[in-house]
Amino acid sequence: MNFKKYKIIFWALGIAIVGFLVFFLYQMTQSESINSMMTLLMLLLGLILGGIIAFLASNKWSSSPPVITESSHTIAESMRKVFKVVSAEGHFNEIYNYEETTKLFNFIPSKKKALVIIQAKVLVGYDFEKFKWEVDEQKRSVKLLNFPAPEILSTETDYKYYNIEEQFFNLFSKDDLAKIQQNGKQQVIEAAKKSHLPEVAAEQMRTLLTELLSGKNFFLENANVISETKNQIQYTPLNIKEVSSTKI
Repeated sequence: MNFKKYKIIFWALGIAIVGFLVFFLYQMTQSESINSMMTLLMLLLGLILGGIIAFLASNKWSSSPPVITESSHTIAESMRKVFKVVSAEGHFNEIYNYEETTKLFNFIPSKKKALVIIQAKVLVGYDFEKFKWEVDEQKRSVKLLNFPAPEILSTETDYKYYNIEEQFFNLFSKDDLAKIQQNGKQQVIEAAKKSHLPEVAAEQMRTLLTELLSGKNFFLENANVISETKNQIQYTPLNIKEVSSTKI
């Protein structure tokens, strides 16, 4: 659409209407009746409102699209080779209630609290660099000498804040929100450790190793050590992704 053309037509029409109103008002001022004065006031009010509407409409039509400038600088701090395999994935919903009470001037209580719903995805797996095994070519077997405990390799968390209550002299700060997110994520990690995720990860790893070795005509010996370490799950994050959102 040619907004410039419509703008010219709009202003020409507006000028014509204003000229007609001015002429009409001049004729009305020649009368001294009360009705004429009321009509004059109403026309003046209509003229003002029409001018305001014309101004807003003109600005809307003549507005240009916003100019967005973005800048980004990425620095790779470090890179290294790893051999970590994800063997289980779990999704958790954690309800975290935060409440803090302080006293202003040591006697006026002031409270702030928030209810946080944490949605998290937790990935559990193993670090193959920590494996120790012994190969017997004659028996065509692989014996596990040392098998590491499963590890929480990644956590992706999404925070939604509900029922935020704060007072004028006791507001939530950035440090408070960071502490809430850190404590909430720790609760999710503890819940993942106590869940069936380590057991599922151990079973998946046993199946993976058995199938890999059977493809080479080997069998897995001492596979029970995989299940023995499932309760010693560790938290060594490979990648942490946190998404924060607020909903009151």
